[in-house]
Amino acid sequence: MSAETLAAIAVALGAGWASGLNAYAAVLVLGVAQRLGLVALPHDLQVLESPWVLGVAAILFALNFLTDKIPYVDSINDVLQTFVRIPAGVLLAYGAATGLSPEISIIAGLLGGTLAAGTHIAKTGSRALINTSPEPFTNVFASLGEDVTVLGGLALAIAHPITFLCLLAVFVVMLIWLLPKLVRLALVPFRRLARGRQGP
Repeated sequence: MSAETLAAIAVALGAGWASGLNAYAAVLVLGVAQRLGLVALPHDLQVLESPWVLGVAAILFALNFLTDKIPYVDSINDVLQTFVRIPAGVLLAYGAATGLSPEISIIAGLLGGTLAAGTHIAKTGSRALINTSPEPFTNVFASLGEDVTVLGGLALAIAHPITFLCLLAVFVVMLIWLLPKLVRLALVPFRRLARGRQGP
């Protein structure tokens, strides 16, 4: 497998993985990287460097940045973001692999959506656990850490694709083990809300 193919696969899977944490940040990182010449995205994704796309993504990122720092509001936001992060993971991964064969592009889209879903569930579940803490600072630090992780992860996928793919494989193994626990944690705030509505 050529270095160019590995690089394209790393960016495709990285885009899917990052979308599960923050789709807007993923679009911004890829768009800015394309605009600065740090990565050569396939034709279908070169639109990400458009000032209009970057501007809208930046506004949505800023709104998400604020809501993601407020306990319990972030959990509601995570549920709503399910309809953004997973489709974005599919589209970005598919688009990043369009320079390869059509078969690989479709497989990349499927894997990108799966990675986005897994990362999204991991984020939602861990945030539900953090929200049980009475102080708000852990939530803020977790959110900032996620934003930095998206930036660092995509930068690593672009600069060192083999290293990123190895780390991604480790992440997937850990996620498979943690997934049942994370799903239960993600449902905690909504169970509490349902109990509260039922009354004593």
